[in-house]
Amino acid sequence: QVHLVESGGGSVQAGGSLRLSCAASGYTYDKIIIGWFRQAPGKEREGVASIDSDGNTNYADSVKGRFTISKDSAKNTVYLQMASLKPEDTAMYYCAAGTVWTAQYWYLEQPYDYWGQGTRVTVSS
Repeated sequence: QVHLVESGGGSVQAGGSLRLSCAASGYTYDKIIIGWFRQAPGKEREGVASIDSDGNTNYADSVKGRFTISKDSAKNTVYLQMASLKPEDTAMYYCAAGTVWTAQYWYLEQPYDYWGQGTRVTVSS
């Protein structure tokens, strides 16, 4: 069982930055992928970025060059550094963990078995 806790959300103005954290506990898997997803009001949840236990990263086109995903293995924590935020980045952000995945499908929800409760990000214009 993997337990995930997100933090770091808040309200910022457009152009600002935030760093989200996803603290993971309770797992013993050698291979794991952690993904960040977001869901804006009235929209479907979408994949934002992912990082696996080998350090491979993926990003949605909408955030490339603005968001950076990283991990601190010693702390079992994955970060999402968000810069140049836009109003359209406003959403609930979730981190999720999976142990069996195909790299090209990192953005799909199906590979992720464990989900956090989410942290809200609001970007005002």
